[in-house]
Amino acid sequence: MTNLAPQNDDVFSPFDEVIAADALPEKFTFPFDYEPHPISLLAAGKLQSHLASQQDWDHNFGLTDHQEGAIGKMFGVLVVQTEQNEVGYLSAFSGKLAGGNHHAKFVPPIFDGMAEGGFLNSGMTELTRINEEIKTLEEEEPAGYEEQVSFLKTLRKNNSNALQKEIFDQYHFLNQAGEEKSLCGIFEDASYKNPPAGAGECAAPKLLQYAFQQNMKPIAMAEFWWGLSPKSDYWKHGQFYPACKEKCAPILSHMLAGIEMDEPTSEIITLFS
Repeated sequence: MTNLAPQNDDVFSPFDEVIAADALPEKFTFPFDYEPHPISLLAAGKLQSHLASQQDWDHNFGLTDHQEGAIGKMFGVLVVQTEQNEVGYLSAFSGKLAGGNHHAKFVPPIFDGMAEGGFLNSGMTELTRINEEIKTLEEEEPAGYEEQVSFLKTLRKNNSNALQKEIFDQYHFLNQAGEEKSLCGIFEDASYKNPPAGAGECAAPKLLQYAFQQNMKPIAMAEFWWGLSPKSDYWKHGQFYPACKEKCAPILSHMLAGIEMDEPTSEIITLFS
């Protein structure tokens, strides 16, 4: 089995090692309850080496003496097989990294809300304007300001809700059969009132979306925390964690449809199905 990267693809990372077919898992990783497969550990180790040595961007993970403003980050790797039977891995980060959505070696976001001239920027600008107007009225207290403030707060709420819905409408997720489903449709089917904020921004959906777009076969995956632990101390630097259930369970239920996975515990099955 060869491990040459597809041409013009700086996202797919081939393994330097020759990967024998019997070194690959028979079933895909169940993302909510797993021990990383050796092939996932190999990929994660390579990504961690990249994070420790790269000079392309600057993000304060809090791993040096300078911990003020540090933000740890969840990263993920997805081992894949291309249409040419090449085996390698994809990398992703949750949310934004170093203030951006696009970095070499990492898959792109499903929706880029930071795109110049996009509706999100103009929508946020309008919300900021309303907030400033409310602040000015409350500080100066002109005649009839209470009614004006009440009107502006209602306007702010309506604008915020409309903007959030427009954001959700941009997210559509694929599975291996090429079936596309909207974010709102996925959460409606899962009996959620609305998707939670940030749904679709985690590493696992990003990885699978790119793999399916490129006709790659998912083989195994793993996610790890990199950086200073937040106040909860649940996340530990370099340790592996399952995908989050609140944001990812409904999404991955659709994206992984038809893929044979490792057996989870019975408790997790009820959450995922």
